[in-house]
Amino acid sequence: MPRFCANLSFLFADLPFEKRFAAAAAAGFSGVEYIGAYDMPMADIKRHLDENELKQVLFNLPPGDWEAGDRGLACRPGREEEFRDSVFRALDYATTLECDMIHCMAGNMAKGEDPGELARLYCDNLLYAADEAGKAGVTILIEPINGVDMPGYLLNSVEQAAVILDQLDHPALALQFDIYHAQLVGGDIASRLARHFDKIRHVQIAGVPGRHEPDRGELNCSFLFYLLDRLGYDGWIGCEYKPQGTTEEGLGWLSPWQGTAS
Repeated sequence: MPRFCANLSFLFADLPFEKRFAAAAAAGFSGVEYIGAYDMPMADIKRHLDENELKQVLFNLPPGDWEAGDRGLACRPGREEEFRDSVFRALDYATTLECDMIHCMAGNMAKGEDPGELARLYCDNLLYAADEAGKAGVTILIEPINGVDMPGYLLNSVEQAAVILDQLDHPALALQFDIYHAQLVGGDIASRLARHFDKIRHVQIAGVPGRHEPDRGELNCSFLFYLLDRLGYDGWIGCEYKPQGTTEEGLGWLSPWQGTAS
């Protein structure tokens, strides 16, 4: 049955980041993910995980300068060394936090750039990251992100990601299937989950439209959870959504699954 982890970049956002670990545990989660916490010492994060008996499920490679518009470095020309440094920094955190999955954001295209050239650089950098991650027993994930929430992002569709994974054919590369993004780019979620299931290592969920609680909107999330179970999915489902009120007020959707949330 599904296992749900709390995305601490989205949930419990009314609390300081370091207090969100305890809040997630109190709400019944036994796993957490987040975009990144590179401003916190690894030892502090590990202490928060251990004190709250939480599994570190996933985090991202350093994305570059977020405030300046970076959304990952993997497709950005001239920043190859910065990307490689980010891989080793992330793997240091992954080793300390006993985390076996890292999401590698592709990055944005600038006006006038050749998407094909950026895609080639992206693939080269993915192979480098996968080679290094594989040595540490870590999987690098790629996640298509819709172009409305993130204009200019290089990787938009599950189908694009599937082609890349087929072409690179690396054992340390896999698909992060975010149901919210996939619904906005292509829909037909049940068929696409089944079609690309062999590539999926991690799933994320949010309601559509609005990216709020999973039970609000056009998706039948209970059906999708049961489908994943029938397909044999044994990974985590990341709760990467924006609560409409407080996180705790919106967790009613999780109650039927609470016994399997860990």
